[in-house]
Formats: sequence, C-alpha cells, structure tokens
Amino acid sequence: MVIQAVLCGYYGMGNGGDEALLASLLQMLPDHVVPIVLSGNPAQTRDRHQVTAIDRKGLSAIYQALRTSQLFIWGGGSLIQDVTSAMSPVYYAGLMALAQKMGLQTIAWSQGVGPLQRPLTRWLAKQTFSGCSAVSVRDRGSAAILAEWGIPFTLAPDPVWALDSTPVDGLWDLPAPRVAVNLRAHPQLTPERLENLTQALIAFQTATQTCILLVPFQATQDLAIAQAIQPRLPGVSHILQLDHPQQLKGVFRGVEMAIAMRFHGLIMAAAEGCRCFAISYDPKVSNLMQELSLPGWEIAAMPNNPNVISQTWLELYANGEALSTDQIEFLVDRALIQREVLWKTIGE
Repeated sequence: MVIQAVLCGYYGMGNGGDEALLASLLQMLPDHVVPIVLSGNPAQTRDRHQVTAIDRKGLSAIYQALRTSQLFIWGGGSLIQDVTSAMSPVYYAGLMALAQKMGLQTIAWSQGVGPLQRPLTRWLAKQTFSGCSAVSVRDRGSAAILAEWGIPFTLAPDPVWALDSTPVDGLWDLPAPRVAVNLRAHPQLTPERLENLTQALIAFQTATQTCILLVPFQATQDLAIAQAIQPRLPGVSHILQLDHPQQLKGVFRGVEMAIAMRFHGLIMAAAEGCRCFAISYDPKVSNLMQELSLPGWEIAAMPNNPNVISQTWLELYANGEALSTDQIEFLVDRALIQREVLWKTIGE
C-alpha cells in the first residue's frame, strides 16, 4: 500500500548538512512511501532530490498535505533546540502536534535534542516526542534527555555516515595532496581568531605544499570566510561550492586531511577516510570529537598563537591517522539502524 509522508526539517535553506540529512532520509525510506518535503526553496528541492516539495511557511499548503498524508517525519538534525531561536522549536513542535492531532503516524528521526534552555520549549519537546510512534536520536546527550523524560528511543549514528557519495568532476585534476577546510561564521569565531586560523593555514600550506580546498557548507555563513582566506594563501587553492550532498561527501574521497567546524563536514570526512581536525562551536561537534577521539579544540580554547595551531595541524598531517576501515564500516552499519527504525515503524 502506498503511503504519503510529509518530511519536515531544515530543508531548502542552503545548508549542506541538512540537505545531506534529507538525501539520507530519501535514500532510506521504503519504496512504497511517497514523500512531500517542506522546503525553504521548493523549486530547488524538487530539482535536486526529484520529489514533491512545498513551501515550509505555506500553512494552507502544509495543512492540505497533512490531510492527504498518513505519515509525518521530523527528518533529522538539531531541530528541537532553543539556542539558535526560540521560535524554531515552536515551529517544528507545532507541526508535529498538528500532525498527531490529525491522526498521522509520526516519527522523530535521527534527532539531536537540545540544548533546551526555556521551560516552555522543554515542555513542548517532551509532549511532542511522547506522541511519536518512533523516536531515534544520534547522540548520547539526546538519549539522556529522552531517558529522563521516560520516552522510548533508538540510539544510532547520524544517517549521513551511510549516505552514498559520488565523485566530483575535476577534483582529481587538482594537484595532490589536498586538504579540505570548512569554517563557518559564529560569534566565537572573532576577527582575531579568524586571523590566527588564516595565518596558521598560510604556514601550514607553505610547509606542506598542499592544495587547499575551501568547502562552504552554507553560503550565507561559510562563503565570505572562504573568500577572505583564499587570496591570502601562498599556494594552490580552490573554493568548492557544491549543491548536491552526495558530491559534497564525495569531495572528501580525494583529500588527505580535513579541518572542519561543521558537524556534517567532520562526519563526511571521517566516513571517507580522511584525517580530521575539529574546531567545535557547538555541543554536537564536541560530542562527536569525544565519540570518535578526533583531535581538535573548542573554539573558545583555541591557541592564540598561529604557529602553535599550524604545528598541531602539521603533526596530524605527518603522523595522524584516519578512522580505520573497520571503524568506518561499523559506524556505517550502525547508522543503517536509522533505516531500520523507518522500515519497522512504517512497514516494508
């Protein structure tokens, strides 16, 4: 029997990590599920993923989609947190509550729960998670919150570990060895810290003669930083802006090492066998560093001396190790538990 499902996440908003979550969800859905994606850019989502998409703010169209659907899925990521915005969890929890009231089966899938600093958003989150047919989370911190609330859940790695990757045209024509760098705007990435990182990259490239690939995951937050850094690099460098998440992951097939702030940048790099260095701006990145034993710094604790930074990178480049093939296969297999959650709840 064909089932129509409304997929809700931070889709069509220009964030490569969230597009990768959508691609992973579409890859893992049973064949008899027909998705309708709520998107900030429906035309782009339709073109990129070959699915039906509607405006995530078009309440009338969303209501009509819910009326004709049997399933509603929160499709991964840190949707239920109130640090970025107090309205964000209200939006997501409100749609979930509406779907539940309309009698749809609901799944909270591959969630990163929190931080939740406001009593109202904690209450909303608890109520909506409680009404779900199935809940899966991607980290131990989220699992601890749901355990405290007495809500059953499945814990498994982020599904992007298991996302198919595709080659990037022209990448192998660029000089090797290659190092990928992803930095994003953040209040803690002050002009002074960005200058230190830039000076460290200059020293690192001078010492290694590597080709530096600057990889923005979200143009509005990452691109200006990449554009500011590139002209100052002494060697070969390129800014790679990629629209398709499978290609974004495929970039890391062709690089030796990745220096990344973004959560999914680190996952993609680690999954493709890169040595990784993390710069954490968020608990989810810090948790990933801990779980994978990745070298890196909390951004607030980053050394003030560019030479110390570059020497740390040089040590990783010369002597560091990527995850082993066995570790990667284990994480990919575990991430496929996210698919099992869908198939078990929806039916094959």
